[in-house]
Amino acid sequence: MKVLALIGSPRRGGNTDLLVDQVLEGSRTKGHVARKLYLYDYTISVCSDCRGCKKGDYVCCVHDEMQQLYPLMADADVIVFGTPVYWYGPTAKMKMLLDRLRPFVENKKLVGKRAVVVLPSAEGSKACGPLIEMFRLSFEYLGMELVGKVLGKAYEKGEILENKKELDAAYKMGALL
Repeated sequence: MKVLALIGSPRRGGNTDLLVDQVLEGSRTKGHVARKLYLYDYTISVCSDCRGCKKGDYVCCVHDEMQQLYPLMADADVIVFGTPVYWYGPTAKMKMLLDRLRPFVENKKLVGKRAVVVLPSAEGSKACGPLIEMFRLSFEYLGMELVGKVLGKAYEKGEILENKKELDAAYKMGALL
C-alpha cells in the first residue's frame, strides 16, 4: 500500500512533522511504502473558481507546482493530511491545497481512498472539532473515507516529544493502516 503524507506546517521538525513521522513509521512496519511532502516546498496558487476543472479532461488549468501533487495523490492508497491548528482551521498552505482538489470531484481519482488527519494544537483535541469536520465533509465530497485522527496537544516546536502517549498513538494509527 502507498501512503502519502502532506505536511501543511511551515516548521520542519515541528509537532505536525514529528507526529506524521510516527504515523509513517508505523505504516512501514506493515510493509507499506510511505512518502512525505512539505507543502511549503511547493508553489500552490489559490483557486480562482474558473471552473475549468469541471470540463473536458477534468484537470486544473492553473499551472503551478500543484500539478506535481495531483498524480501523487491519485496514486496513493492513503493520504495523511498534517497541519497544525490555526484559528480552529488549517494553515493557509493546507487550505490552498484543499481548495485545489476540485478536479478530483469530477475525475473521481480520490474515490475510495482513505485519509488520516494529524492536527496538533496548543489547546489539544478540544480545539480540533471544527477542523476535523471541515476535513470530514471535504473527504465525503471527494468520495474518500476518514479512517483516523491524531490530535496532539503541543505548541512549542518539538513539544510533542514530551508526550510519549500521543507519539505511540500516532505510531499505532500508522500500523493499523
